[in-house]
Amino acid sequence: MTGAKVTLRRLRELAETGTPIVMVTAYDFVSGRVAERAGVDVVLVGDSGAQVVLGLPDTTAVTLDEMLTLAKAVRRAVTTPLVVCDLPFGSTEVSDEQAVTTSVRFVHEAGADAVKIEGAGPARLSRLRAIVEAGIPVVGHVGLTPQTATALGGLRAQGRTVDDAIRVARDALAVQDAGAFAIVIEAVPAVVVAEIRRALRIPVIGIGAGAADGQVLVQHDLLGVTEGRAPVFVKRYAALGEAMIDAVEAYASDVRAGTFPGAEHVYPASDEVAAAVRAVIDAQ
Repeated sequence: MTGAKVTLRRLRELAETGTPIVMVTAYDFVSGRVAERAGVDVVLVGDSGAQVVLGLPDTTAVTLDEMLTLAKAVRRAVTTPLVVCDLPFGSTEVSDEQAVTTSVRFVHEAGADAVKIEGAGPARLSRLRAIVEAGIPVVGHVGLTPQTATALGGLRAQGRTVDDAIRVARDALAVQDAGAFAIVIEAVPAVVVAEIRRALRIPVIGIGAGAADGQVLVQHDLLGVTEGRAPVFVKRYAALGEAMIDAVEAYASDVRAGTFPGAEHVYPASDEVAAAVRAVIDAQ
């Protein structure tokens, strides 16, 4: 299912009319095509690709060049949805100039429509403002910010105490004031997010944050491809991981049993061709 290209204006219209925004991650051409054909509004080339497709221990391990490679592959697959790329850890921390240079690379080399940056500390807000001033749209990200999860006590819900909830609310408002056109709020109680949304004028995309203007999930999580226990906020819509294993096991069994390839899986040739080759071989 495809339609008109999703733009920032279209996302605002969806939020203003109460039509939920659908965002999903993608990390390669295949997952990009799935998102495109499924008719989602936004494709996020997330740094979660570090674990999901690169087998790295956490999001801080993925490099800028690796993220650009993933983003380029997704961009080749995606036409209609807005493409947002995560700015990986280490690619924005040094200075505003570094953050702008990194963002420009995502736009020029990978065709990104926007970038996403985590956090709302003074340095992060400065980076966000600089990127926006350079003419590149930015999505903010508050609550649980995986790139700095260690400082937050690990991959755990945020905003569950009075002080922490106030911090998340202030972070969200600061990100809006810095110029973000949308914000992801991750792993924050729904009642807290509901209060924050009343003060925000930009679309809120939730992940483990209850009802919002939109939702985002890791595509491999919702498809049941990733292994292990899923976060509480993930709903699995399929069990493709097990189906993939079953299919490869069946293939291996057929090969070992000599039942694959069958006659229907080979290219035919005339007896004359076979005889000619036989004569050459026998003459050696």
